[in-house]
Formats: sequence, structure tokens, C-alpha cells
Amino acid sequence: MAPLLPRRSAKQPADHVVTLIGKPDCHLCDDARAVVLRLAEELGFSVEELDINEDKELFRTYWEQIPVTLIDGRQHDFWKVDPVRLRKALGA
Repeated sequence: MAPLLPRRSAKQPADHVVTLIGKPDCHLCDDARAVVLRLAEELGFSVEELDINEDKELFRTYWEQIPVTLIDGRQHDFWKVDPVRLRKALGA
């Protein structure tokens, strides 16, 4: 049976790692980076950036979706970072 109320992660926003997968000279990646870095400064989570051109597996998996955001290694979103959705996923 599904719970009546959605469960929130016991983690605090600062306990998470957000990974941004993108590439140089990508305006959507630049936009996503700006949102992620602004929220990281506010909420205290760690940010990791990966270049899709430097990893064949990342390229194979995500080439049509960049920029891609992962939270603690699990895909969260792609193409655009919605700050409200990201904040909610981080438990803020």
C-alpha cells in the first residue's frame, strides 16, 4: 500500500552531491550550471561537473539529453534545471 504522504529523504540538502553532465560551448549547460551553483551556494550541497566528451559511457548514455543532472548518482533531470524541482528533490 502506498503511503498517504510522500516520504522525504532523511538527508539534509547539504548531504547530497549533484552532478552536472554537459560539455563546453553548450548554452543549456551554462544555464543549468548557473542554477545548480546558485542553489549549491544557498543549500550547501556538493557539485561535481563531468564533460560528456571525456567519457565514452557518459556520451553513449546521455548525448541526446545534456545537460543532465544527477543527485547522488541517480538521474534527476535533463535539458533544463528547474530550481523548484531540484530544491524539492534535495529535501529543501
